[in-house]
Amino acid sequence: MIRTSSTLDIEERVLTSMLEGFPLKDAKGELQFVQDTMVRGLSTVLRMKDLATGVHSSRLAEWAVRVAARLGLDPQYQRDVETAALLHDIGKIGIPDAILHKPSALTREERLIINKHAEYGWNALRGISGFEQVSLFVLHHHERVDGKGYPARLKGEAIPLGSRIVSLIDAFDAMISTRCYRKALPLDEAVRRLESGRGTQFDPKLVEHLVWMVSSELRQPSRVTDAFAIRELTLTEATC
Repeated sequence: MIRTSSTLDIEERVLTSMLEGFPLKDAKGELQFVQDTMVRGLSTVLRMKDLATGVHSSRLAEWAVRVAARLGLDPQYQRDVETAALLHDIGKIGIPDAILHKPSALTREERLIINKHAEYGWNALRGISGFEQVSLFVLHHHERVDGKGYPARLKGEAIPLGSRIVSLIDAFDAMISTRCYRKALPLDEAVRRLESGRGTQFDPKLVEHLVWMVSSELRQPSRVTDAFAIRELTLTEATC
């Protein structure tokens, strides 16, 4: 289990506070601080492994937590969604660079290897105190609502809502991002693909919320260019 001595010390203080009847506010705050520090550290490691993946995760987290807020989910659930979005690809640290950075299409065998990143991520996060739900969101962020995803082939609402949110935003961001092997899709085409994936790859209600957000906020060409195209072109030059 990935439990640092600092985390264990704070957990012991929380327990002591409970037994002695002292307020838990300070101990809980310190535990949250330790968790936030872990997230920042893991995000940095992911950026060191793959700059494009790291920046993609940061951008994804912003959109994912906004979808969660739009759904009216409670603050802790929103926080877990945000953390899962930031760390959804942390398992790629365990994927060989030759596969992760391959500029051409992957073979079937290579695809099976890279698909393991969801399980690797779950295994890395599940032992961190307070990340039990986050780790499940990460494990299932490549499931599909029609049951044809991985790793467990879960279907519909059997997929954790947090995973469905991360899955949708992950796919959308990938569509509108430039990669070494392809250019970003036009925004209208990305939206069309979201719509075509309703009820098969994506949760229909979540698609509705995301399409509304995209339509209302990203239809201005300058904002699309500033937020996505320029940044992705810079990343491509740096990583290809």
